Amino acid sequence: MIAARARAPGGAIPDLAHAVTTLGALGAEAQAWDDLTARAGDAHPYYGRHVMQAHVASGLASPDLRVLVVRGSRGLEALLPFRLSYDICGLGRPLALPFVSPFVTATAPLVAAGPERPAVLAALVAGLRAASDGRPWRWPLLAVDAPLGRDLCAALDAAGWARGEVGRFARPVLDRRADHAAFLDGHPHRGRLKDLRRRQRRLAEGGIVTYAAATDGAALAGAVERFLALEGSGWKGEAGSAMACRPAHAAFARAVFGPAPGPVRVRADTLSLDGRALAISLALVSGGTAYLLKTAYDEAARSLAPGLLLEAEIVRALHDDAFAGRLDSATMGDSPLESLYRDREAVAEIVVVPGDVRRLISLERRLRLARLEAEARSEAKRLLRRRPGGGARSIGP
Repeated sequence: MIAARARAPGGAIPDLAHAVTTLGALGAEAQAWDDLTARAGDAHPYYGRHVMQAHVASGLASPDLRVLVVRGSRGLEALLPFRLSYDICGLGRPLALPFVSPFVTATAPLVAAGPERPAVLAALVAGLRAASDGRPWRWPLLAVDAPLGRDLCAALDAAGWARGEVGRFARPVLDRRADHAAFLDGHPHRGRLKDLRRRQRRLAEGGIVTYAAATDGAALAGAVERFLALEGSGWKGEAGSAMACRPAHAAFARAVFGPAPGPVRVRADTLSLDGRALAISLALVSGGTAYLLKTAYDEAARSLAPGLLLEAEIVRALHDDAFAGRLDSATMGDSPLESLYRDREAVAEIVVVPGDVRRLISLERRLRLARLEAEARSEAKRLLRRRPGGGARSIGP
């Protein structure tokens, strides 16, 4: 698509232009991509170069995947991988969606921080319309109350787009306090903390309990392999949904939690008993936030809640080591972490329609159809959770 200039708020035309490229072509601009990720500040890691190229390397994304970009005098100012697809709320007509996979839990675009952000977002919104040829966008997993989410919605509103929510949920997050004692002080779920201390004591009665974090080298690679084995040994392995059961998913784990060039970092946290891993958490760290993407635990020790005990150790390490300023649970709904993490972030699915196109289907009807689909998926997940150990990110009782 030929690059096009976008008009910024106030009528000025900044040195910004939107265009559509491909993931493969963008890979040739490694430094510019990494630079945008670093300048984005509050950006999630999923659209960073390391994570997207891990999707390509594992076959979970194609090099031909389209990417909307905004360029300016400093280089890349914004980007959003996306696809066109047929969807229930389009009634057989295509619409546009940000790229998602089983390992993407946030879909805000990468946008450079700073005073130029409103102009960049105005250019991005113009690019959204051009990239979809005026079709609607169905946008899942958008943190609508976070600064970037609010700014994006404001830019859509300013451009006259119609916008509505399919639904939202409160994702557990945890902002680092002054120290661990401050985190504990006034905690709203003191009963849960007391229960975890009791389980810690019971676990310690069985041997030597250790906690370790790995961020690179052989220690990280070993933790990833132990994670794949641990997850595969439980109900997910029996159901065929463990990462190790799916070659592309296992390849993604090894690629994304391997050497990580650029601003996105990776880590693995492990809770062990006498050297045997009881729980392992794999996380991506970007923009001062650690996204706890995957957790596996030994189901034979389920009564001791090893997954939650590991999460409690990660919270302690957050305050002691300051490896991030926030923990993001990366969950998709109800989570045991709601009783441990003290903060919440609203995550919504929205449908947006350009305001200057003829609407063959009303926004309200699109939203009703999308909600019916969401309710059906929710019921399917509820039935799945009824089986032992079920859930999207089960970490123990």
